[in-house]
Amino acid sequence: MEFRAEARYMRVSPQKARLVLDLIKGRRVEEAMNTLLFTKKRVAETVHKLLRSAVENANYLSAEKGVEVDLDNLYVKRAVANDGPRMKRIRPAPMGRAYRYQRRMAHIEIALAEKGKDKGDSGVATVVGEETAAKKAARPRAQASGKRAPARKAAAKK
Repeated sequence: MEFRAEARYMRVSPQKARLVLDLIKGRRVEEAMNTLLFTKKRVAETVHKLLRSAVENANYLSAEKGVEVDLDNLYVKRAVANDGPRMKRIRPAPMGRAYRYQRRMAHIEIALAEKGKDKGDSGVATVVGEETAAKKAARPRAQASGKRAPARKAAAKK
């Protein structure tokens, strides 16, 4: 099961947010929170708040809805910063002109999952992988020389 939290219209460029999100992808929640506490980027505080919100969403589902969740086993499955709308601004320039620039916004999303409970971690995937390997072995091999047969020429017009 996946537990999500999303922060929309954050006043940070998505590129800067991705720098911080890349630090926590795939890590355990406790380790990710410690990483965010000691990161010197301004957006790290926002991401930390968002991560806490995702953990609280998991906690709520385990307490209220009866879903079995081990909070110590959670890890950051997905951390994404997408583009939001851009604010167009104008800066004064020499000789009465104006330079246009854009203030970027980001939509940040964090998804948590429990280790060992993902669909990809089940034993079914390995069996399917073995079947595809067996099918590949049964296929006839291409010519070893690597040369192709010459293409047929179209009939010449008279």
